[in-house]
Amino acid sequence: MGKPEFVGKKSKAAGGWGALKSCGKKLLASGAPLTGAAAMLKANQPDGFDCPGCAWGDPEHGSSFEFCENGVKAVAWEATDKRVRPDFFNSHTVTELRRWTDYELEREGRLTHPMRYDATSDTYLETTWDAAFTEIGAVLNSLDSPDRAEFYTSGRASNEAAYVYQLFVRLYGTNNFPDCSNMCHEASGVALEQAIGIGKGTVVLEDFEKADAIFVIGQNPGTNHPRMLGDLRRAALRGAKVAVFNPVREKGLERFADPQDKIEMLTGGSKPIASEYYQVHLGGDMAAVRGMAKAVFALDEAARAAGNPSLLDHGFLEQHTSGLEHYRAAVEATSWDDIESQSGLSRAELEHLAGIYVSSERTICTWAMGVTQHRHSVATIREIANFMFLRGNVGRPGTGLCPVRGHSNVQGDRTVGINEKPSRAFLDSLEKEFGVSMPRRAGHNVIGAIGAMLDGSAQAFIGLGGNFARATPDSALIAKALRSQKLTVNIATKLNHSHLLPGEVSYILPCLGRTEIDRNAKGVAQIVTVEDSMSMVHGSGGINRPASPQLRSEIAIIAGIAAATVGSDVVDWAALSQNYDLVRDLIARTIPGFHGYNERVRKPRGFRLYNAVEHRVWHTRTRKATFSSAHLPRETEHQQALGEHGLFVLQTFRSHDQYNTTVYGLDDRYRGVYGERRIVFVNPDDLAEIGAESGDRIDIVGHHEDGVERIAESFRVVSYDLPRGSVAGYYPELNVLVPLASAGIESDTPTSKSVLVTFRLAEQRKAA
Repeated sequence: MGKPEFVGKKSKAAGGWGALKSCGKKLLASGAPLTGAAAMLKANQPDGFDCPGCAWGDPEHGSSFEFCENGVKAVAWEATDKRVRPDFFNSHTVTELRRWTDYELEREGRLTHPMRYDATSDTYLETTWDAAFTEIGAVLNSLDSPDRAEFYTSGRASNEAAYVYQLFVRLYGTNNFPDCSNMCHEASGVALEQAIGIGKGTVVLEDFEKADAIFVIGQNPGTNHPRMLGDLRRAALRGAKVAVFNPVREKGLERFADPQDKIEMLTGGSKPIASEYYQVHLGGDMAAVRGMAKAVFALDEAARAAGNPSLLDHGFLEQHTSGLEHYRAAVEATSWDDIESQSGLSRAELEHLAGIYVSSERTICTWAMGVTQHRHSVATIREIANFMFLRGNVGRPGTGLCPVRGHSNVQGDRTVGINEKPSRAFLDSLEKEFGVSMPRRAGHNVIGAIGAMLDGSAQAFIGLGGNFARATPDSALIAKALRSQKLTVNIATKLNHSHLLPGEVSYILPCLGRTEIDRNAKGVAQIVTVEDSMSMVHGSGGINRPASPQLRSEIAIIAGIAAATVGSDVVDWAALSQNYDLVRDLIARTIPGFHGYNERVRKPRGFRLYNAVEHRVWHTRTRKATFSSAHLPRETEHQQALGEHGLFVLQTFRSHDQYNTTVYGLDDRYRGVYGERRIVFVNPDDLAEIGAESGDRIDIVGHHEDGVERIAESFRVVSYDLPRGSVAGYYPELNVLVPLASAGIESDTPTSKSVLVTFRLAEQRKAA
């Protein structure tokens, strides 16, 4: 039996000619290849726009080509010549459009006019901006409490848009800020606040040039942050060890061909990335890190017994940390049997990795959603911090903790106030600046907002970008939640499934994209700003002509809603929408670190926000870097799956033709899948055991203690290299299986990397 037609040749390496061909195809498919190509020359440049894709940092001394394959896809997707005009909605009912895929909806192109849902015809009809603002304000003001409204934010919103948004919402009277960060790196923020006193990473790009070892945990930069591969490659070429923990063999972490390396492109060559690659069990990262720490303590004891210097940084530990004794006791009480069982790695493997760690003077640890989307994610990140403290690998050059965030300004949005639990200092600062009281009660995160919509306590939803319906877990419940609202408003560049779940009153409000010129009423082009994963703040100014004269900036749209809802007595919203320098002045006066904002952001590459950890100043409860002594989980989902025949643990992830919920195409080149997204990757021995072959169609059945039936129907199985008991597939298609009731302890992040499932084969499906 030959290979199914949807499975083809895998790339030998990430990047290279495959990446260049993909870029060319996407530019041509946009219908505006010259516009897209010209735009790429201004991507991540001081006089251009910040890439609307990932949040990876820009080098201090950049080249003329600071973009990657997925950056080209993002820009081409936005710069397309295709349009979704009012006549499109005249031809398609909302009920019909719900049957379209995410890819089919967004492929139609850019939204051009403000639209209001008409229930009688089941279509969206063209409206005016003034009519939209007036009705939205009226519905919001008709609610008996501001806490009955939910205000969602996507990570693509600029600092200025996010600040104006939070100011409007707090003047309205609530802290309900469900945010995309709640679904990805919330655990990183919570854990790092506890451990080092700031919920951000401590690394700059230059640290990758100095590190002797880089531990990459639960992350796939080849697809999610391709420019990071260049920094990992350069580190590997100069001899740094790159140790990878990932259940799935990801091509981007194995080999990388740099498209800017002429010799490599001519010869078809590539360079290895990972010097060590370990396929840890899903949810087993905490055990793996603890195993390395246990081995480090043993190596240290052996060194001192032999009369050699200690391998631990006692100066750092004594002066800058608290809780070491309790942590060491927890490590010593953890058995190697438990460590090996949960991690899926052997004691010898973890001792080998500990040897790399202690022989490296400077170490960086990076991670992403493979770590953050489990029930025990906060404890896992605390364990990573513990491990790094042992040799003082925080707060000095070439070292640090590096959560690699996704969307281009998800970190900046949180910095400027998108937070359901704002600090007292921030609210005090707002009250001092504006002379009015701010709401003090904690608001809703994503999980809380969904619960409030389902139980009727929330009656309005406004989405500043993103695709809430597809980014969130438990898809059927989310659809029910959104359709129960009195008001739904989506500010967007393209049509998506969130727009097709209208409340009683529903609007689609089209906005400018990151690549487009944003001119005020006087014709002056304006810039916005963003913050990357390295806390660098830089300007972004579009260069393309707007897709429609009807488009307004996110700031102008928020200002219009705000003026219609809370009035302009306290804040002159119109002035802010016409001059973003005024917004930045407000940020500078109310948020520490932004002094001289307008001047500093106009310098090439912008400026870096102050990070106290760089100076080994710790804003924790103990005023020191704080060890955690948490126990390993009693049982991980992977252990549970291995202990019960036919049960598996599923992780959702992206395909290579995808960024977050945006699907650019139907291929996953690095994994050898083409023209298909309803895919589940399964270990070949597991496939044989359940009586299936690669290419068979199956149903995937979710299992959770709440008793709700969750089924993802008719998915193809693909034989793949991942641990037995682990399976994987793409979101958002598989979000239907992620239980809303299962969330991270302390983080409330959906557990999208640890979903228990069984398979139902074709004959079983017929019997059912």
